[in-house]
Amino acid sequence: MPVFAANLSMMFNEWPFLDRFTAAADAGFTAVEYLFPYEFPPEAISERLVRNNLQQALFNLPPGDWAAGERGIAALPGRFDALKSDVERALDYALATGVKRLHLMAGIADPHDETAPSCYRRSVTYTAGQLAEAGIDLLLEPINGRNMPGYYLNDFSTAEELITELDLPNLKLQFDIYHRQIMHGDVAMALRRLMPIVGHIQIASVPSRHEPDGEELNYPYLFGEIDRLDYGGFIGCEYIPRAKTLDGLNWFEPFRRS
Repeated sequence: MPVFAANLSMMFNEWPFLDRFTAAADAGFTAVEYLFPYEFPPEAISERLVRNNLQQALFNLPPGDWAAGERGIAALPGRFDALKSDVERALDYALATGVKRLHLMAGIADPHDETAPSCYRRSVTYTAGQLAEAGIDLLLEPINGRNMPGYYLNDFSTAEELITELDLPNLKLQFDIYHRQIMHGDVAMALRRLMPIVGHIQIASVPSRHEPDGEELNYPYLFGEIDRLDYGGFIGCEYIPRAKTLDGLNWFEPFRRS
């Protein structure tokens, strides 16, 4: 049975961030994820996880200056020293939370920029090496250009080729079904083919990015397919509730912790 992680950056926004851990646990989740923990001390995050008997499924490495529009710096020239510092910062939070997978955002970069591929490859290789020493997987997530125009890693084939070529044991694909459907479709067949390199799965309805209970995708079928493929990781609920979070959890009832 899939293990679902509530995404606390998008869900349970009716509560202050640190209180969302308790809200998620009370709703029956056994794991959580979020975009970034860096506004809060790592000890505060750890305390909320322990108090609520929650696993930390995933979070992102620092993305650069988010308020200024940066969405990662891995593919950006001249930012390698900043990336090394960001990796150290993320590892402090990883140690405190016990997380075993981190996502590295590529950044807004022109794919035709001759420096971008080498910058990105260098950043991925370095980060994977640093995380491997801590027993942590590095995840690469293709993100669709409708939600994030200009994002460098905007194609599943590009991610697959890089992961295969680098052949690093802790380098995995973050398979966001929402992004996959928008970019390429063919979700079930892609899950079957790519499962050997998948390290994390995320879900949302398409096209509205709400609860996984309708619109283009048949999520009950996909959940069964993920089980049939013996996926042993988490499924992150990276969706925006239509209204109040708790009012939209009927889809989750068969999976909730009692």
